[in-house]
Amino acid sequence: MVKTVRHLLQDKGTTVHAVGPEDSVFEAISRMAEHGIGALLVMEGERLVGIVSERDYARQVILKGRSSRETKVREIMTEKVVCVRPDRSVEDCMALMTDKRVRHLPVIEGDQVQGVISIGDVVRAVIAERDFHIQQLESYITGH
Repeated sequence: MVKTVRHLLQDKGTTVHAVGPEDSVFEAISRMAEHGIGALLVMEGERLVGIVSERDYARQVILKGRSSRETKVREIMTEKVVCVRPDRSVEDCMALMTDKRVRHLPVIEGDQVQGVISIGDVVRAVIAERDFHIQQLESYITGH
């Protein structure tokens, strides 16, 4: 069976952490720290308008000497968000993340955000699938 994004969300949950585009970068970074995550979706109501990450903060605020309390999320967020559908395979997601150089993928079905998966979620799923196949082969070989 091919593991999909839907399977990942069933295992990890569908909680979405988000900020608004007018929130301060300080607020965004505080929420990331509070939840132990590296990125937040930027939402206007139910509409996804961007994503903001620790990388954006480092490159667009710290390195440019800007104030995190005065800078708005909309000034540093990535507007063209790479997203996936729930039926996408985990292997496809790993290739997409590598190709696009992103660490977080919002999961979209229709117009609705269903969740977010990270590179860590994808790597864990790939490793678990490979471990399962190895166990199956070992059982077959040893007859157990």
